[in-house]
Amino acid sequence: MFLSYLRLLLFTGALLVGVQVPGYIDSYSQRVEAHMLESREALSGFKETAERFFNGDLQALLRHYRSSDDPVFNSDANSIESLLVRNQALESEWQLLQGNVWVRTWHVLVQPDEQMREETLKAYNYQILLVPEAIAWGIGAGLLLALAVESLLRLLGWAILSARRRPVKESWR
Repeated sequence: MFLSYLRLLLFTGALLVGVQVPGYIDSYSQRVEAHMLESREALSGFKETAERFFNGDLQALLRHYRSSDDPVFNSDANSIESLLVRNQALESEWQLLQGNVWVRTWHVLVQPDEQMREETLKAYNYQILLVPEAIAWGIGAGLLLALAVESLLRLLGWAILSARRRPVKESWR
């Protein structure tokens, strides 16, 4: 009876962890999108200047700032360059999150942007989403953990029992 309750407890715990996956992925995606929009807004003034004087080429604007002897322009060039690099990284991250559910899940769980991952984990609120994707993740995680633990316990039991069994010696009477 105790083992039945233990199985239920393991399954329920894994189910609750599993239903967090879609919520975490959604939270991560929203964070990336918010940073990307903020980055676009920060570059908007420079883009307008590039449109007006350099046919929209931000790299040409950057080269113009760098070629100036004015230290203020050189400092602004560094700022523009850091904004461009950050924007490109966020745009790339956003594109990865537009793939199918498996690509998105793999990326967020295995190869996320470290800064975004840390921010998402710090701000994440545990939630139980009752959407098909979360239910599937929960049941899948519950079944996998229950199967893994059950298999491990059976394997241990088999190893212990087989070690206890010693061959019976026949006596010569």
